Amino acid sequence: MAKVEDFSSRPAMGVALKVMAIMLFVGMSAIIKATAEDVPPGQAVFFRSFFAIPVILIWLVQRGQLSVGLKAKNPMGHVWRGLFGTTAMGLTFAGLGLLPLPEVTAIGFATPIFTVLLAAVMLGERIRLFRVSAVAIGLIGVIIILFPRFGGAQLDQTATLGAIFILCATMLRALVQVHLRQLVQNEHTAAIVFYFSVTASALALLTAPFGWVIPSAGTLGLLVAAGLIGGVAQILVTSAYRFGSVSMLAPYDYTSMLFAIILGYFLFDELPTALMLVGSSLVIVAGALVIWRERQLGMERSKVRAVSDPKS
Repeated sequence: MAKVEDFSSRPAMGVALKVMAIMLFVGMSAIIKATAEDVPPGQAVFFRSFFAIPVILIWLVQRGQLSVGLKAKNPMGHVWRGLFGTTAMGLTFAGLGLLPLPEVTAIGFATPIFTVLLAAVMLGERIRLFRVSAVAIGLIGVIIILFPRFGGAQLDQTATLGAIFILCATMLRALVQVHLRQLVQNEHTAAIVFYFSVTASALALLTAPFGWVIPSAGTLGLLVAAGLIGGVAQILVTSAYRFGSVSMLAPYDYTSMLFAIILGYFLFDELPTALMLVGSSLVIVAGALVIWRERQLGMERSKVRAVSDPKS
């Protein structure tokens, strides 16, 4: 009989791993943002994905899961996950070069909102009044965040393009979440994590003829660091869900806003606007309500969360 994880045994460990992972993911985003003027998004995606592979392989060997990590029962499922996720990552990296870090983070919080809508359309999930209300609150928050980029008094075309990139990336990440709900049914989490990095590296490499550059030593070091940090962060996320349920750990995703504000201020001299904070608060509340309600309905998503990357 398969062993059932006891989520209550070490909840503090799960929380610590999750918060550390979020902190590293935000740090990785800051690195990508710092190199955005010198490196095209496709090249950044390649470094982020390719240099995560050795970290993931070492982790699989250490856990004795190399064989299951390399075994793909549904190859095309991994290809589609890679295509959606890589595109989302590329759009996110492009947006990071055009928008403040806290704003990118705030728009990204809408992923659970779009996931509910896509799951209803694609998987036939029934959404009743409670989750419909949460989705409505979240969408209002997204509109408030985006309003200065589309309907404000002083439109900045560059920032508007960045907002479009991040909004599209958020919708694609929601599509990834829906796809993962099906993929985790017959694929091991280790295989999903490993093959995403492989497919993302391969897909990103296809963009090489379109503007790749020879980076300086400093930029190269930052790009490699982004890949290594991303790999470690993904492992921490996957490990966190061995110690805690979605309902316990998912709310800690929102600590990324705190880290984004801190790094945005000290590294890029960015401060969130009052309008953005109001909008992101609504989105956070809506996302938390969706998570709480899905727990009440017995719809835990531990496996999906364990293989999810906030940028893909």
